Amino acid sequence: MRQAAATALMLVAATLLAGCGTYHRRGLEPVRARQLEQSLTRHELKLAPGLEEKILALDPANVTAQDIRDVLLNAPAPRVINIHGGLATVIARMVSFSEFLIGMGYPAVSLTNPSDGTYSFSCYESSAKIAGVIAWHYEKEGMRPMMVGHSQGGFQVVKVLYRLAEKPSKLQVWNPLTWEKESRHEIIDPLTGEKRPVASLVLPYATSVGAGGLTRALPNQWDMCFRLHTIPDSVEEFTGFCKGRDLLGGDFLGYGPANHYEPNGKAVVRNVWLPTEYKHGSIPDTKHLLQSQELKDWINNYRPANELIVTPQLDQQFDSNSSHILWAADVWYSIKKHWVLELQRLIRARRAKS
Repeated sequence: MRQAAATALMLVAATLLAGCGTYHRRGLEPVRARQLEQSLTRHELKLAPGLEEKILALDPANVTAQDIRDVLLNAPAPRVINIHGGLATVIARMVSFSEFLIGMGYPAVSLTNPSDGTYSFSCYESSAKIAGVIAWHYEKEGMRPMMVGHSQGGFQVVKVLYRLAEKPSKLQVWNPLTWEKESRHEIIDPLTGEKRPVASLVLPYATSVGAGGLTRALPNQWDMCFRLHTIPDSVEEFTGFCKGRDLLGGDFLGYGPANHYEPNGKAVVRNVWLPTEYKHGSIPDTKHLLQSQELKDWINNYRPANELIVTPQLDQQFDSNSSHILWAADVWYSIKKHWVLELQRLIRARRAKS
């Protein structure tokens, strides 16, 4: 028992002492920031009437590869806010995931931070800042962002959701071009034209993989110890991923219902158990899945089970490396689903005002 406790403490210490996965953000010059802001203001972008009808005809729960090629690639996409874990080595894993999404058809412009081209936020960046950036993007782009968090980034996803759920709140808008707070707590809703608090936003989808375990002992996670697995109403759909034998990302070694997420209100919360052989630190490493058309077809045809607690099985053998395919397929299903739903929401709101 003492040996196990000593091992746990050493792992936590190693995590603290290892290179941190942080960014040193630098804002753009004011003129360049204003130019880029204008190019990012897409909620007023006019789509061809025929394209709008095709988007409205799509079934969000059954988005095919042909739907992406023929319809969605001709339209903008919601911002995806990726949040990587605590070590510098995991940044490349989240880059790999972003490149996977791009290879599956998601626009790169909706995956990269506009001022510096990075693909993710650090779990050490302020949750208030990330929430403020999300509000800024929604105001400019007209579609609500989604969040994907890995390891300590999964903690941060839930922290941001709690920030957006705070009432009352003084949460401020945060400009991702200048990396400075703006002196306002409200945005102009791009769909209604009315003012609304930053903290009133409800995101369409968020997900966390490998959050919990020994990383709970890190000082930056202490405030989440008793609420990590309780999801507030600031998101419509949330998926929590866990796996067994996960010291760093699973409570009780990743086994049992202690790892399950639950809503504290009306959010739809799913729990997905990944194969134990998946390695905690490399789950977002998914770019290799693009090397095989067979793998891409399987991923595009993947449909999650209806149950709220599931253990999906890989029902096919592949000649290519299929590691992490179950996680990639489930997240991709939700992202393309909400891509369609957000576009449909934007189109209907425009039509209601005309």
